[in-house]
Amino acid sequence: MEKIRELTVDLGERSYPIFIGEGLLQAPRLLEPFIHGQQVLVVTNETIAPLYLHNVIEGLSAYQVESIILPDGEIYKNLDTLNKIFDTLLTKKHNRTTTLIALGGGVIGDMTGFAAACYQRGVHFIQMPTTLLAQVDSSVGGKTAVNHPMGKNMIGAFYQPQCVIADTTTLRTLDDRQLRAGLAEVIKYGLIADTEFFSWLEDNIQLLLERDSTALAYAIERSCENKARVVSKDEREGGIRAILNLGHTFGHAIETFQSYGDWLHGEAIAAGMVMAAELSHLMGWVSEEDVCRTKKLFTLCDLPIAAPKTMSSEKFLTLMSVDKKVLDGSLRLVLLKSIGCAVVTADFDQNLLVKVLLRSE
Repeated sequence: MEKIRELTVDLGERSYPIFIGEGLLQAPRLLEPFIHGQQVLVVTNETIAPLYLHNVIEGLSAYQVESIILPDGEIYKNLDTLNKIFDTLLTKKHNRTTTLIALGGGVIGDMTGFAAACYQRGVHFIQMPTTLLAQVDSSVGGKTAVNHPMGKNMIGAFYQPQCVIADTTTLRTLDDRQLRAGLAEVIKYGLIADTEFFSWLEDNIQLLLERDSTALAYAIERSCENKARVVSKDEREGGIRAILNLGHTFGHAIETFQSYGDWLHGEAIAAGMVMAAELSHLMGWVSEEDVCRTKKLFTLCDLPIAAPKTMSSEKFLTLMSVDKKVLDGSLRLVLLKSIGCAVVTADFDQNLLVKVLLRSE
């Protein structure tokens, strides 16, 4: 096993570590300090279960372990699927000392975390993300939720895990499309707060696409460092944490429009980040060169740089109005002052926003 990289999300009494490295799914010594009772429920999906569920359960032989295998896909991230987790917990008589383990991508992590937040008013859970997107973003920070037909992630809770264990060997079995979707979130960190990292990505994106283990481990660590820093300052998104949503207001609207079944989350927010960069340019905040650099990096990852042409500006505006960043009827967007500097603002020209949306039609 290579050296384990360890970071901390600093939240006082609720602080927790992030472990990054190879072969960590088969390292029960990492898990044991964070399992406080005898009962464990591993929540995973149909894609991940045949690959990794046995290894995880085998490493937990000292505990009473149950598992539930859910269908795979964003379209199943809803209350009906969430209820299957509760059904299992109740049928198997799990008590307040149980620990839930989320073994999978962002959908599994979000639903398991939300289930943990709700079951008997809160039980422990551990994140074991198996996709790049989950390892660099959704597993860190305590956002848990399910989707509603009218809006993405509108039903959820802030609820922190006990730890995050990111086994980079799982990325070897990740399909190319999922890998590229994860890179969208990696690029986001460079855009919002880390100019040096953005430049590193421009120089090393091919290594990441080729799954170079050293490059991937560095990108995951740097991304997690950026997210942990922001979350430590603003756990519940009352201020600076909202910058982590660059492109997400546009991207979530795309996902909702497509009923969560066509584009992957990373694909939708890639297009959304380009739209945010274009609006920032029209407002005179970022240069055309920076917009081109942004588009080029997403294009090299074979990610969308525009919304679906079937999506009208009117539909966009309607769906964007159902967004967690809307306050007192005012839409706030995350925009760029430059590469490496994002801001949350309601002070933008609505006509320029419509101009950006019309480019998608």
